[in-house]
Amino acid sequence: MLKYIAKRVAIMLAMLMLVSTMIFFLFRAMPGDATAFIVDPSMPPEARELMAERYGLNDSKWVQYTIFMKDLVRLDFGNSFFYGRPVTDLIKERMPATLILMFSAMIIAYLIGVFGGAWMAWKRGSKLESAGVTFSLIFRSAPTFWVGLMMILVFSARLRWFPAQGMRTSGYSGDTFAEIFLTLDFLKHLILPSIVAGLYFIATPLLIMRNSMLEVLSEDYIEMANAKGLKEKTVLYKHAARNALLPVVTAGALFIGSAIGGQVLIEVVFSWPGLGREIVQAVTRHDYPLAQGAFIMISALMMFMNLVADILYAVLDPRISYK
Repeated sequence: MLKYIAKRVAIMLAMLMLVSTMIFFLFRAMPGDATAFIVDPSMPPEARELMAERYGLNDSKWVQYTIFMKDLVRLDFGNSFFYGRPVTDLIKERMPATLILMFSAMIIAYLIGVFGGAWMAWKRGSKLESAGVTFSLIFRSAPTFWVGLMMILVFSARLRWFPAQGMRTSGYSGDTFAEIFLTLDFLKHLILPSIVAGLYFIATPLLIMRNSMLEVLSEDYIEMANAKGLKEKTVLYKHAARNALLPVVTAGALFIGSAIGGQVLIEVVFSWPGLGREIVQAVTRHDYPLAQGAFIMISALMMFMNLVADILYAVLDPRISYK
């Protein structure tokens, strides 16, 4: 098991280096001038040249790439062109808001998806199953920005139950993690965007769990459990659902990385100050260090969660072992 994990970590690091290389050259191939957003147009050309020299933009791409890879090994993403601050500090500031929103959406999607998918498979052919599939596919197909705007219109503008934007009331400030994220005001701002994100992602665990359960319910040990006279809930959740969870675990690992990228529109609609919205702004501003650092962090998170999923396979299913 340890040899397998060490091998996977080595492959993950190699893949991360490859992804980082691709990200570096893709951003350098974008049209436009990186100094256009950090130097006032009214300033003389000498100022722009000075700024380009300061950030090493006048060096050849290979020189820039060598410096970039050396800094990456030390987990140093450089300074943001726009903010003039270390990218690591900016990611640390934006990441908690994105992770909290992502995990809130994941909890909503997977709680409803896992239990709902198992129940739908048990009630196959019923109106409940048809309604569940239709419900999940509608929200998966609907544009997230449209669903978000409808939620704001109904629950913010009309009913005035929840705030429409941001993650804190205007004028509120907090210094510590608890003062920022562990308050009733933050919870009120979190509810709408997390529901919108959860509804968008609910189709994946719901349908995967349903399909996996349909296969499990045809196994002999399920018929044996029913023949023993066990309660319906016991057969459903203790015997069938546990063995049907394996594909859902894999989807859950991939969900982590895709959810961060998929939340960009939600963060924009709700003015949520997270990493997704910052990536869009960084690309628009040609802020290479910030965009590169954010993308690399997301890639590393996805690769790590894939490794976690593989390990969980062996935990959930004793028949699986790694050599």
